[in-house]
Amino acid sequence: MTPDAQQRGTHWLSQAGLRPTRQRLTLATLLVGDGQNRHVTAESLFALAKDQGERVSLATVYNTLKAFCDAGLMQEVTVDGSKSYFDTNTHDHPHFYWEDEGRLTDAPADQLEIARLPGAPDGAEIASVDVVIRLRRV
Repeated sequence: MTPDAQQRGTHWLSQAGLRPTRQRLTLATLLVGDGQNRHVTAESLFALAKDQGERVSLATVYNTLKAFCDAGLMQEVTVDGSKSYFDTNTHDHPHFYWEDEGRLTDAPADQLEIARLPGAPDGAEIASVDVVIRLRRV
C-alpha cells in the first residue's frame, strides 16, 4: 500500500473520530486508499486483504465494517434480506444489483424519481428509502 493510500485511510478514520488501529487502517486503506468509492462484502474485503498479504480475520472484518457503518463512514445495503454490501458512498443514492454476478454498483441518482411514498403508520416516521434495482444480462 502506498503512503498516499495509507494517508487517505488515516484521514478517513480520523474524520469519524476512530482510532487508527492496525486492522482499521489496513481495511480503510483498502476501501478508500485510491480515492474511489467501493461496494464490498465482508468476504470480498477479507479476500482482498489476504491477497495483499495482510493478516486479519473474517470476524475482524465484520466487526470493523460494523464500526465504520456506526461511525457514518459507510452504509450497509442489504440484498435479498441476507446478503449485505457495504458502500463507502454515504449519500442517498440508488443501486443496481447484478444478479448474475452478485455485484452491487451505483445507479444514476439524477435519473431516479419517486413521486409519492405511502404515509407512515401512526407513531412512525420514514427514516430512509433504499432503492435496489435488480438486473440480469439478456
